[in-house]
Amino acid sequence: MLDVFQTQTQSLFTPGSTYLLACSGGMDSMCLATLLSQSGIAIEVAHVNFQLRGSESDGDSDFVRHWAESRQLPFHLHLADTETHAEDKGISIQMAAREIRYGFFEEVRASRGLAGILLAHHQDDQLETIFLNLLRGTGIEGVYGMAERKGWLIRPMLAFSRGEIHAYMEENGLPWREDHSNAKTDYKRNKLRIDGLPAIYALEPDARKNLLTSFERLKDTGRAFQGLFEDWKKENIREADGCQMLPYSAILNQPGAASLLYFWLRPYGFNSDQAQSVSEAISQPRTGSVFKSPGFLLHFDRNELLLAPEPKPFDPLALEIGDAKFTLPEAEYQIICLPSPVELDRNPIHAQLDATRLAFPLEIRTWQEGDRFVPLGMDSSKKVSDFLIDIKMPLAKKQSVKVLVSGGEIAWLVGLRIADWAKCTPATQRILYFKRR
Repeated sequence: MLDVFQTQTQSLFTPGSTYLLACSGGMDSMCLATLLSQSGIAIEVAHVNFQLRGSESDGDSDFVRHWAESRQLPFHLHLADTETHAEDKGISIQMAAREIRYGFFEEVRASRGLAGILLAHHQDDQLETIFLNLLRGTGIEGVYGMAERKGWLIRPMLAFSRGEIHAYMEENGLPWREDHSNAKTDYKRNKLRIDGLPAIYALEPDARKNLLTSFERLKDTGRAFQGLFEDWKKENIREADGCQMLPYSAILNQPGAASLLYFWLRPYGFNSDQAQSVSEAISQPRTGSVFKSPGFLLHFDRNELLLAPEPKPFDPLALEIGDAKFTLPEAEYQIICLPSPVELDRNPIHAQLDATRLAFPLEIRTWQEGDRFVPLGMDSSKKVSDFLIDIKMPLAKKQSVKVLVSGGEIAWLVGLRIADWAKCTPATQRILYFKRR
């Protein structure tokens, strides 16, 4: 087993580096501890006492401490109040223990400048993880299982089965601690390990081997899909002004549309059910429909899907005489008072208004339904909502549009159009210039 371990894990370790071994004292982690020691890989040892099994938990801590100290290895112990952590966070004991141990391991790794955190997950853990993912409902990535390396986490034992590990420990007379809670079927993973998977393995002589082979093939298929997805994304999704746009024509009747949408939207907090709903809605898109995730909005626009950050609430700003600037989420503006006449700046992202016609304090706020103004060059008022439709303002940006209000009247649709009544004329004596930086 040692020879196989050294051969298969050679690429996981950097010569001369020191790693943190996460050690519970159980069979798996003690097997990994032994293999690392025999391979000459430098380690420090970390152990979490979750204080859930009374004297058994303390015995585990003493066992791991003795093993580390007898080999003159640095030992890091964390006494965790797991039940309080779970209660405070409103989560299960299992989830609390997971948060505690990974948080502690990373804290030690970072403070000690270690090259990675070594975990003793093995082949059977991998199968359990995949089946749990399937039971919860998953896509192609759910059958990937755990990676040998992900960030700082390294799993050198994934090639070995629980049976192989047990045989190695027995043959070499190596000690370990038994966690008797692992024999209980209260937890889903335990029940799957004790009852579920053995029943599946009994269906076929090579069931376990065939499952591992099937999942590896599916994983390879997933890699192929990922490459095809990246090509499709590059070809069809464009970006501008913080938004992403996908034409309906690029996804309508596309095989695997829901999966393509999910892989696009997943980094922005959307789930697979939403991706499925979006793919179904595209056949008869309703302009104005919106799907939400934490922090992002997916809009059904006229001919395309628009993905944009959800606008943050904007508190109105008051501008007094003499103010030199103001800041919006989109940009910062200078306020410059100029004598007339000057050459007019006709760029709509700026504004030059007749200062004598403005009533202070001015207010900048988000536009509201029912707002009206007289756009430059027109002699009658128009709803702001209609104006935004006329200029084909994307739905994703409409909610962020601001207005500059003077005496209850809109003087400027910020960055888009000034009101005709506030424009500069030959009679204008002073100009208030709002210049975007």
